[in-house]
Amino acid sequence: MSVRRVIPVSVCATVVVFGAVLSAGPQMSDMKNSAMKMTKAQKIASAASAAPASISAKATVLDWPAKEGAAPETLRAGTNGWTCFPDMPETKGNDPMCVDAVWMKWLDAYLAHKTPETSGVGIGYMLAPGGAWGSNSDPYGMKETADNHWGHHQPHLMILVPDPKALAGTPTDPASGGPYVMWAGTPYAHIMAPTAGSAAGMSTHR
Repeated sequence: MSVRRVIPVSVCATVVVFGAVLSAGPQMSDMKNSAMKMTKAQKIASAASAAPASISAKATVLDWPAKEGAAPETLRAGTNGWTCFPDMPETKGNDPMCVDAVWMKWLDAYLAHKTPETSGVGIGYMLAPGGAWGSNSDPYGMKETADNHWGHHQPHLMILVPDPKALAGTPTDPASGGPYVMWAGTPYAHIMAPTAGSAAGMSTHR
């Protein structure tokens, strides 16, 4: 998951976006202005594109907060325990996402810079065409550096396991041609599984 947008959340409404999904607070006003260019219906459609319709059709859809410290607005109430977010206009690429309850709890910890307590396997989707940009090694990397393995992540599934140590031996190179670990060696390590049709997990082409 490219999670690059550091956005405060309530206990029940955590936001990213895996797979990138975290921008710094100073961008919040610009973020709001850009987000307002999409109608409510367009935001819901964007969020729904992140996962199979069997999941997204009945998922809760949350919008990005209007300002730093605010709770996300509920665009549509759901009934199946999944939560989806629309594309974040301020980031490069197309990065809507849908996550289950395990991921939402993980995101609360991530955004608070705390170690997640993952009780079971978590599943998240970022299947929308386009993919997202982010660091594969630095959980809080906001921009490209010489050593943070920055690149474009193809549409993918995100998988959490209770013990990140269990991921030892799984490839960490997004160009390996299959599933790989993002943020290996950190408490936020998780599996990225590129979907069919993606030539590789990551590209560095601009």
